[in-house]
Amino acid sequence: MFQKKKDAPAPLALEPLAAAPTPAPLAQAAPAPPPRPKPASLIAQGLTIRGDVSGDGELHLDCVVQGDIKVGKLVLGPNGRVEGSIAAQAVEIHGKVIGAVAARQVRLYGTAKVEGDIAHEQLAMESGADFQGRSVKFTRPAPQPAPAPAPATYAPAVG
Repeated sequence: MFQKKKDAPAPLALEPLAAAPTPAPLAQAAPAPPPRPKPASLIAQGLTIRGDVSGDGELHLDCVVQGDIKVGKLVLGPNGRVEGSIAAQAVEIHGKVIGAVAARQVRLYGTAKVEGDIAHEQLAMESGADFQGRSVKFTRPAPQPAPAPAPATYAPAVG
């Protein structure tokens, strides 16, 4: 009634194994982690840059720049000097700027010296900061409402 079967050796496979099926993507995949912030670029004292500097990250300068700067955030150290315009989202000035500054947030520290106009949304100045120029506050334009459709006019048919 009960008998033990002898195990037969498995036949040798001559064909390669089929690739395992890939699992179906999950309906609710985990959200991607937020991108890591880029490290700030640092250019130290003792260097002179002749030409424009641009990028979208954060830049810490403690050197001399003879040209325009357009970055995401600029921190100008106490030994730094910019001879040109600055455009950024945020600017912190400890050193000297000869030229226009345009940024959403501008902060002039006690050692700052600015000779030029500053266009900003927010401006903060510490006691001791030297500023020669105009301060122009700009605001974001209010969204314009969509124009209303013209009312339909009645025109009698001529016939």
